[in-house]
Amino acid sequence: MSFIEIENLKKVYSSDADCVTALGGVSLRVAEGCFLGVMGQSGSGKSTILSILGGLCHPTEGTICIDGISLYDLGVEKLADFRREYLGFVFQAFNLVPYLTAMENVMLPLAVKKMGRSEKVRRAMDVLGRVGLSDRAAHLPSQLSGGEQERVAIARALVNAPPLILADEPTGSLDSETSQEIMALLQELNAEGQTIVMVTHNLENREYFHRTVHLKDGLLLRDSADSSQQEAV
Repeated sequence: MSFIEIENLKKVYSSDADCVTALGGVSLRVAEGCFLGVMGQSGSGKSTILSILGGLCHPTEGTICIDGISLYDLGVEKLADFRREYLGFVFQAFNLVPYLTAMENVMLPLAVKKMGRSEKVRRAMDVLGRVGLSDRAAHLPSQLSGGEQERVAIARALVNAPPLILADEPTGSLDSETSQEIMALLQELNAEGQTIVMVTHNLENREYFHRTVHLKDGLLLRDSADSSQQEAV
């Protein structure tokens, strides 16, 4: 069984005046430990599929199973628990709280955990160390460069040790050198066993992926994979 199984996924956004089909029936299987790139032009459906994978947006039709768990058969509370335990999110806009330090931002996903503050601090410092920012833990986001802010966002995604990282254009607002640093970091985390699904429009990022799928008009246009990661689609 694949780690991620997507079957006939459809998403239609409806209003009184119009209906827009964001996904028109996508099926995909992804192996555990894969670094998957999802590419396509604006409006192709790539961010929609990431939102549905993250339990943030219910599909109109179809199913998604992650590690054998059917996401949208879960109730609201169970789905929230699933997101907290299984998923780490990394966004292009960083989404850091401006008045919290790097360490405090990383600790946010631990707020509902039943553990003492000292343990939360230890975990936060551990993951900040993994992304090379131990010495920046006490700095506010405004005191960090764009690349450092993205590393804090990645550390925050890692602090719960989730099996799956979902990244939405994490290098979209960074210069080319910093983008390469972030992609190398994600590649390193993947090599340690992290499954990563990343949405990007940057063709240069393809070299870091085990597998790349291309969406167009809500449909799966192409799927390329190396022999070690190939899964049936």
